[in-house]
Amino acid sequence: MTELKRHMGLFQLTMYGVGLTFGAGIYVLIGEATGLAGNIVWLSFVLSAIVAVFSGLSYAELGSMFPKAAAEYIFVKSAFRNNFIAFLVGWLSAITSIITAATVALGFGGYLGQFVEIPITLAAILLLIGLSIVNFIGIRESAWTNTIFTIIEASGLVLIIFIGFTFVDAKPVDYLDSPFGFSGVILAFVLIFFAFIGFEDMANVAEEVKNPKKTLPRAIMLAIAITCTMYILVSFASLRLLDWQELGGSDAPLAAIANRALGPGGQIILSSIALFATANTVLITLVAGARILFGLAAHKSLPMFLSLVHSKTKTPWIAVVGIMCAAIGFAFIGDIVLVANIVVFAVVITFAMVNLSVIVLRYVEPNMERPFKTPLNIGRFPVLALFGLISSIYMGFQFEIPVIGVGIGIIAAGALFYFLYNKHIKNLRA
Repeated sequence: MTELKRHMGLFQLTMYGVGLTFGAGIYVLIGEATGLAGNIVWLSFVLSAIVAVFSGLSYAELGSMFPKAAAEYIFVKSAFRNNFIAFLVGWLSAITSIITAATVALGFGGYLGQFVEIPITLAAILLLIGLSIVNFIGIRESAWTNTIFTIIEASGLVLIIFIGFTFVDAKPVDYLDSPFGFSGVILAFVLIFFAFIGFEDMANVAEEVKNPKKTLPRAIMLAIAITCTMYILVSFASLRLLDWQELGGSDAPLAAIANRALGPGGQIILSSIALFATANTVLITLVAGARILFGLAAHKSLPMFLSLVHSKTKTPWIAVVGIMCAAIGFAFIGDIVLVANIVVFAVVITFAMVNLSVIVLRYVEPNMERPFKTPLNIGRFPVLALFGLISSIYMGFQFEIPVIGVGIGIIAAGALFYFLYNKHIKNLRA
């Protein structure tokens, strides 16, 4: 094992976070969310943004203290001094990256189907293979590819906002209309939170960031601020062009909006941009996932061969291949909404543990250097981390039984692997 190369500065890391957060959530799932909440879907975005800020601040504080790959594993292990609990959180983070890559790759396949007759699953698999090659080549190449893709996908959202607020034939919208009541808002909030996850993976590339103790917190806050603002504006603009029933029934919602305002040419433009958006999310999810496996292996919680770094590209190449193969397996599930909910369930558990780690570390390591510290504290106690913990726990109880069942199954699989792997290691040493 050798060290990873530090190539990313503030701009590239911020673009990494923005690019990972944009993508399937807004380009694919805004239609599903609007179908659940109706015209008041903007409130679901606001609630998701608030929860993201709470947890984002916790990630910023811990990331400034422990700028390492497998960030969540390091955070929890430092707080609780328990390798088993830390491993389960790291396991969830790795599985989340795998499932997210598969989910968004399926979204890519849906948009590609508007241009080429190709099965969605096949398109997803080809994308996962192609972007894994970029991931292998190097973090610098991945970062610049991401930056270009992020600018392209952001332009699509800017276009939606512009035509939404300037279109002369736009109809008046009652933004307080909630056809399914507050329960619909909550269901949409839980689903659309998938659109806000991504910033947490910024912490997992910390070992490839220049001056990470300062750069990482700034980039996390910038990425969250940019994405929250854009999402809320898009939710308002979208409903000025399509009513909530039309938006909720569309497989390519933003492309349908562009078609309404600009005709078929607009739909082609947005569908093309959506291809970049979804591809970008897959790329940087694969990057982050490989670094999580690398970090867990480097701390001997996974087989050591996953921590091997290629001599020329300076990337964790075996971890890159492992993430690709696992994501291809999940791509065969095919149900984007189901898979997205499984991801969010795993993420909110991880967020709960990260927020709790901030609280615990304030007391067990009060004198440790904190280049960034969450605001609004009562003595040592971080109030916003508590809000992040409570909101994460609340979200965890909003899922349907099948989603919770799969989530618990993933955790159980991690626990079984941990005990079998450690038993194997002990037998080898005996």
